Amino acid sequence: DVQLQASGGGLVQAGGSLRLSCAVSGFNFDDYTIGWFRQAPGKERKGVSCINRNDGDTAYSDSVKGRFTISRDHAKNTVYLQMNRMTSEDTAVYYCAARKYYGPNCPMSNYDYWGQGTQVTVSS
Repeated sequence: DVQLQASGGGLVQAGGSLRLSCAVSGFNFDDYTIGWFRQAPGKERKGVSCINRNDGDTAYSDSVKGRFTISRDHAKNTVYLQMNRMTSEDTAVYYCAARKYYGPNCPMSNYDYWGQGTQVTVSS
């Protein structure tokens, strides 16, 4: 079975840091672009960051650029999202997702598989 297990969420003060993990199983990790998305209460889900299958390309939304860093560990089939200098605007449920993609760059749409989400709350 395909599984994406997001973890690492929690409560953090404004200005603090968290690292999210997305552990993947059930498909060939090396064939998939992995993305992070978030959904704040009452808002639509939006793309945060993604990393392509060979780590050559990454992308970030404007709201997190310079603060968040995405990386992947092929030996552990895991993708990480390091979140620094967090603000209350980062409060949301964070989801990781996978898309089989061989093209250039790193798209943040049309993902095939989704994880269950992890709650991140930033207190001001």
